[in-house]
Amino acid sequence: MNPGVAFAATAYTLWGAFPLYFNLLRGVPAFEVLMHRIVWSLVVVVAIVAWSRRWRWIAELTPGTVVRYLVSALLIAVNWFVYIWSVQNGHVVDASLGYFMTPLVSTLLGRALFGERLRPVQWTSIAIAVGGVSWLAVLAGHVPWIGLTLALTFGSYGLAKKTAPLGTLEGLTLETALLFPFAIAALAWQGLHGRDALLTGSVGMRWLLLASGPLTALPLLMFAAGARRIRLTTLGLLQYITPTLQLLLGVLVFDEAFGGASLAGYGMIWVALILYAIESLWRAKRSVVSPQ
Repeated sequence: MNPGVAFAATAYTLWGAFPLYFNLLRGVPAFEVLMHRIVWSLVVVVAIVAWSRRWRWIAELTPGTVVRYLVSALLIAVNWFVYIWSVQNGHVVDASLGYFMTPLVSTLLGRALFGERLRPVQWTSIAIAVGGVSWLAVLAGHVPWIGLTLALTFGSYGLAKKTAPLGTLEGLTLETALLFPFAIAALAWQGLHGRDALLTGSVGMRWLLLASGPLTALPLLMFAAGARRIRLTTLGLLQYITPTLQLLLGVLVFDEAFGGASLAGYGMIWVALILYAIESLWRAKRSVVSPQ
């Protein structure tokens, strides 16, 4: 197997298995899990930066760069929180919908924010997906806010990183460093009031919280290693590993309701994604065989 494919596929598989991990933390409030994830992720990435002696970028930071990464840090923090909450409250299927929609949302955001031109098939895919989301909203009696929030925040995060000046490791280090003061203050307050699971929980719970650091950093680093070695089209297709695994876990492991009328809504979104993927593959192959 191409090493890049192996790295990327492993990263997406780990992300897809995250519901199993966060379900083990159901006894800890989602906000507290998020704070620990920020703190221990920073510990891990700083250790990696120190080991690799990649400090030079810190001296080259500008106020504009810091502000840009503060925005991306807030986006990923909201994404993490909603995802953790959804898993802990039995909405894994709803969360998977968000990551199925992310590529289409990213395309639409690229059009809205950067004026990127969309091809007819892309417009068709977006229209079908909007129809699917609308159908799910009618069935549920409310907008599928979990999926939309995850898609919008992660899609926006991806666009913010598209033009970011720092590498994956450096960027994650800066993002978690910017969130760290708030996270450590929140955990200190909870500790003073006897509510921090790291201080009051079982040994197993403490290890699970500490594991949030490497479980956050490792897939990101593997994803970065894979992205450097394979084409974006291949990377884009591999990303469906994550929501597919999440959907299977939600239905088969966590016994969440799925099927019937709601399957029609998901089916429309899947049709949109299939069209989008086929058109992307066709474009990629055409660019390869076209004379230079």
